[in-house]
This record gives sequence, C-alpha cells and structure tokens, in this order.
Amino acid sequence: MAMDTLFSLVMFISTMLLDKDKNTLITATCRNTPNYPLCVATLQSDPRSSAAGAGIETLGLVMVSAVKARAVEITQAIPPLKAAKPEWAQPLSQCYFYYDAVLRADVPEAEMALKRGVPKFAEAGMADAAVEAASCDGAFKNGGITESPLKDFNDNVVQLSGVATSIIKMLL
Repeated sequence: MAMDTLFSLVMFISTMLLDKDKNTLITATCRNTPNYPLCVATLQSDPRSSAAGAGIETLGLVMVSAVKARAVEITQAIPPLKAAKPEWAQPLSQCYFYYDAVLRADVPEAEMALKRGVPKFAEAGMADAAVEAASCDGAFKNGGITESPLKDFNDNVVQLSGVATSIIKMLL
C-alpha cells in the first residue's frame, strides 16, 4: 500500500514539473511577442503547445493555425454580410479575395516552411497575412465606408500574425 502511495506521489510531482516546464516555454516565448496575453491564451488553448517535445517551432505552428482558423471564420462570415448589406458587396468581395490569399498561400507557406526548418519563409507568410487583413479594412475606406464591419476580425488577424511572426523570428 505504501509503495502505491509513493508511486502516485512521484507521478504527480513529475507531472507537475513537466507542466511547469511547458508553461515556462510558453511564458518565456510570449514575453518576446508584441501581445503577451493573446499569445499565452492562444498557445494554452491548443494541446500541441504542451505536448511532449513541443518547442518553439510547435508554438509557431499553433499560432499559424490560429491565423488560419480566424481567416476561415472571416471567409464564412462574408457571404451572409453581402446578402444583408448589398452596398458592401465590393469591399466584402475584396476582403474575401485577401483572406482567400491568406488561406491558399500565406498559411500553407508558413506551415510548410516551419515543418521544413526554413523559418524565413514562414515569417514572410505571416507578415503577409497581416498585410492582407489590413488591406481588408482599406477596401472599406476606399469604398467610402468609414469603418469596416470586419475591423475587429481584421485587428485580431493582424495581432495573431504579429505574434506568430515574433515566435518564428526566434527560430532564425
């Protein structure tokens, strides 16, 4: 009985130490990004960040996935917005084009580059994703609409891309 208790205690302490090491990697990494709270929240919400053997490359992949998820969400939100607000059809079409580029080019480029150990290309992909998001806001301004209805989404993609870019730069 005492051996079982001792074994359980050792396993519990080992797990706590491993979790502490994983959280230390996340907090240390996120301290070197432009948005610490967003970084920590995003990384802690994905189990890959705390998986055995997770390193900065994995954290970069998690952030790229977060950019991808947000871009998918935006592209799915655009058709109903176009139907509800036909006067926004042109800038929304441009936004769809920008986010389609994020999903078809920027995210796959970043994922592939990280997996192949070529972080410079991953950095370029995430920097471009931020430009595409900002361009979406610009499409509304150019269309005479004061504020983009996608502003919060776009700002979030810019922030996520900035965090991803910062993490990827740590691999250079």
